[in-house]
Amino acid sequence: MAGMPRKLVVEVLAAKSLMPKDGEGSSNAYCVLDYDGQRKRTKVKTKDLDPTWNEKFEFLMSDLVTGGDLEVNVHNERNSGTGRRSSFLGRVVIPISSVPLKPEAARWYPLQKRGLFSHIKGDLGLKVYTSSDQLMKETKMPSEPKDPKGPKPDMKADKQPMPMRPNMLTVPEADFTVKETNPDLGKAVDYNHHYDLVEHMTYLFIRIVKARGLAAKDADGSSDPYVRLTVGHVKAETKIVKRSLDPEWNQVFAVGEDKLQGGTLELTVWDADKISKDDFLGGFMFDLSEVPKRKPPESPLAPQWYKLEAKSGKGRTQGEIMVAVWWGTQADEAFPEAWHSDTGGHAHFRSKVYLSPKLWYLRVNVIEAQDLNTRDKARLPEPYVKARVGPYQVVRSRIATVRSASPFWNEDLMFVAAEPFDDVLHLLLEERVGNKEEVLGEVRIPLSTVERRIDGRPVPSRWYVLDKSGNQGFSGRIHLRVSLDGGYHVMDESPNYTSCNRPTAKQLWRPSLGVLELGIHSANNLLPMKTTKDKRGSTDAYCIAKYGPKWVRTRTIFESFSPRWNEQYTWEVFDPCTVLTVGLFDNRQANPEFAATTKDLPIGKIRIRLSTLESDRVYTNAYPLLIVTPQGIKKMGELELAVRLSSASALNLMHAYLQPPLPRMHYFYPLDHKQIESLRVAAMNIVALRLMRSEPAMRQEVVQFMLDTDAERWSMRRSKANYYRIMAVLNGVMAIMNWFADISSWKSPVTTVLVHVLFFILVWYPELLLPTLFLYMFLIGAWNYRFRSRAPPFMDAKLSQGEHIGDLDELEEEFNVVPANRAQEVFKYRYERLRGVAGRIQNALGDLATMGERVQSLLSWRDPRATAIFIGFCLLAAITLYVTPFKVVAILLGLYALRHPQFRDPLPAVPLNFFSRLPSQSDRIL
Repeated sequence: MAGMPRKLVVEVLAAKSLMPKDGEGSSNAYCVLDYDGQRKRTKVKTKDLDPTWNEKFEFLMSDLVTGGDLEVNVHNERNSGTGRRSSFLGRVVIPISSVPLKPEAARWYPLQKRGLFSHIKGDLGLKVYTSSDQLMKETKMPSEPKDPKGPKPDMKADKQPMPMRPNMLTVPEADFTVKETNPDLGKAVDYNHHYDLVEHMTYLFIRIVKARGLAAKDADGSSDPYVRLTVGHVKAETKIVKRSLDPEWNQVFAVGEDKLQGGTLELTVWDADKISKDDFLGGFMFDLSEVPKRKPPESPLAPQWYKLEAKSGKGRTQGEIMVAVWWGTQADEAFPEAWHSDTGGHAHFRSKVYLSPKLWYLRVNVIEAQDLNTRDKARLPEPYVKARVGPYQVVRSRIATVRSASPFWNEDLMFVAAEPFDDVLHLLLEERVGNKEEVLGEVRIPLSTVERRIDGRPVPSRWYVLDKSGNQGFSGRIHLRVSLDGGYHVMDESPNYTSCNRPTAKQLWRPSLGVLELGIHSANNLLPMKTTKDKRGSTDAYCIAKYGPKWVRTRTIFESFSPRWNEQYTWEVFDPCTVLTVGLFDNRQANPEFAATTKDLPIGKIRIRLSTLESDRVYTNAYPLLIVTPQGIKKMGELELAVRLSSASALNLMHAYLQPPLPRMHYFYPLDHKQIESLRVAAMNIVALRLMRSEPAMRQEVVQFMLDTDAERWSMRRSKANYYRIMAVLNGVMAIMNWFADISSWKSPVTTVLVHVLFFILVWYPELLLPTLFLYMFLIGAWNYRFRSRAPPFMDAKLSQGEHIGDLDELEEEFNVVPANRAQEVFKYRYERLRGVAGRIQNALGDLATMGERVQSLLSWRDPRATAIFIGFCLLAAITLYVTPFKVVAILLGLYALRHPQFRDPLPAVPLNFFSRLPSQSDRIL
């Protein structure tokens, strides 16, 4: 090996999501590789933003050179009248010191900018390693097609993958992208436009109303009749009416068109018999070709009486049955409460709408106590107050500042309470004596008697007499001010992707700004979630969508890996800077014997930030369903949705960006972060418990998954994601520094001369500095409008650091239960404390990344209204600052920044309101 030349092997595999630069929405990409004075070049891939090359190159490495960089530049080749020209698409620089000595798995490298003015995006797939084998000629890999214009392999998972050798690049991330769909919308629309975001689904509706004059089969001269319907392979039965010859059922059955096999509908009436075989009371048949069609808002089809007939003339029957049969769609008003053929006939699995309970903040101001009665009269007490609301909320005050029989606190204890106020506020006045806690007295206050307020005006305080078990005498009294504060917004979601910011008190609500409409179409290629008795994989899927206090649940489609719902829902929008959450779950409650102990499993979750949607545009996309498992991020299928944000006034939507995101009480009487977090957890638990009491119940694990109750738990993966978000923000600063370094080193003499000229102009005319800056940002924002995203942001596996998991123990720690169950008690305590501290660091990093990403979103058109407001402001500022002397502007800004506190408003300034509403990547983190 000593005399063999070393070589650097570079396999250029593919690129993805390149910037279109040929003027026609595409690029003609090729790569140029440079190392140690040697240059190589790939072929040109025409009209392809995701080109595949699969070409291998080898560079001779000198024994005298141990360092250096490999630089790969991606260019777009374009033809002009004077010949061929190239535009820059991005570059990758790899230090040779980091290149492995043997082939390893290929990597995606993000394309870097060459300077401040470069518009770059996308990734380049490379495999780089060193070798000392005999130098080979440049060859391309076996998967390269001979005809450059022929069909090329595609690295996306929804197409045929390219052939690869064992060590070649696998591309799981390409399968995690959102895809635009083209559903046939509007066929199921009624005249109120309630179903114009979903596809047409035809159902056969059968309304069985009642019967009369049935034959008596029981000894007491009565019958227990029920109706059995049969159409194709679908069979269903009505409820049994006990002891009646004139029963009433009034039930509706909806049979999907895809379930129909045959041209007849058979209705038969039977007498239920527990001992022997059920007795036949009569029946008749419908020819489906003669069934009428009905579309809302037509009046309901009137039922008719039909005479019951015997089977093939055998026996005698009597009586009539009232029935209505028609063809309809999911827009029919009878559909929500009907028996559905695709839900397996389970009434509890129909679509439902739920509302979260109305939540209030309960403020208990503990002022003082007097005349406390303690056992040890010679010792001054050191009391504290322990307050409890409901089974889970317990808050303790600090020890009184004055050690006496009349202690003083003046401390606020905060709780969450839900209407109707059935709970009781239980206060215990305690002190610690040795290792025991001695109760000095207690007070019980029903929440229904507490005064409510919507602003900061204090409510009257009151003295309460303390009770003490076993003490017949006077135990003292406590001075309290208790109120239910309706001026706050009670948070039950993470503030990074909240769906509502309204205060509790309805009289403080602002007018509605628009309507959010969601069409839940279908799911594709779902993975089996359980095994049936006959050893088959099965999935019983249903969707949950939450926005504000309104939750919607679709019907459960049984035993289908590609279920179709085509259900449409609407919400009022009061703030465009909020997030819609849609989750998909596997229903495991079909067996009532195990329903109490079996949990519904999540299949995936999607978040859509409303501010990233253009008004009155219908977005139809298939979103990847991603979930984090101990083995890494896994794709469970795809969910097809249609979303539309409608607004009567674009000015009202833009005006909302200048308003404080939270109600006024949050700024005049702010709560500290620790209180907010504990109150949010309490609100989550209350919402989950209340929704579990609905009929049918929404499972607690479903609510917790939708509200992301584990978002604050320590996760190495999330911490890495937040770290790389910060690094991505800092890349802009590094780009400016690199650009300045290039200018200083005269790398491009023309650019350096132009910068010198611009610098002299700004020094000579300083009043042009700010107008030039704002005008430049306006031009960048206007230019980026061409490259704005056409689809809403989605859950990003790469951004979530789930694409490559180096150590599975990190994920095992993320899924470890709390408290940990794998060590001694002391170790548990230390470990959980470490996780708590690390979780706060993680959230601080996330907040820092959010601020930086909001700055980046100003000109990116991710939020079209915010970018329009900002670039409009930049243009106006550029004009205003141009006509206003610079010295006047500087003096006014300085005076404003140094103004007296008397002239300051507790509410945040308009720029801060606007900045706090800008989107970030936080709602895309899994």
